[in-house]
Amino acid sequence: QVQLVESGGGSAQAGGSLSLSCAGSGFTYSTTCMGWFRQAPGKEREGVAAIYTGDGEPRYTDSVKGRFTISQDNGGNTLYLQMNSLKPEDTAMYYCAKSAFFIPTLVSNEYLYWGQGTQVTVSS
Repeated sequence: QVQLVESGGGSAQAGGSLSLSCAGSGFTYSTTCMGWFRQAPGKEREGVAAIYTGDGEPRYTDSVKGRFTISQDNGGNTLYLQMNSLKPEDTAMYYCAKSAFFIPTLVSNEYLYWGQGTQVTVSS
């Protein structure tokens, strides 16, 4: 049974940093695509970053490039999202997800399994 559990959300001021973690179980972590998505109130879910854990090649949405870094610890079955230079518009519920495919994309309907989410709030 695939399980994804996020942690590390919280509050930060604009310009600050937060780090998210996603512990995965029930699947082979070293050869899969994982992604981070976010959803703000009243907005659609947005792909933030994705990575193929086999070679670590990441993809980012334009609004977070240069500020966010996705990484993984295959030995620990954990996905990370380091968020720097945070902006108020980064405020959202953040979810990690496991893709059904092996090419990392930011398309949410390609992801079959989702964590419960962790809230990130950035104040100005």
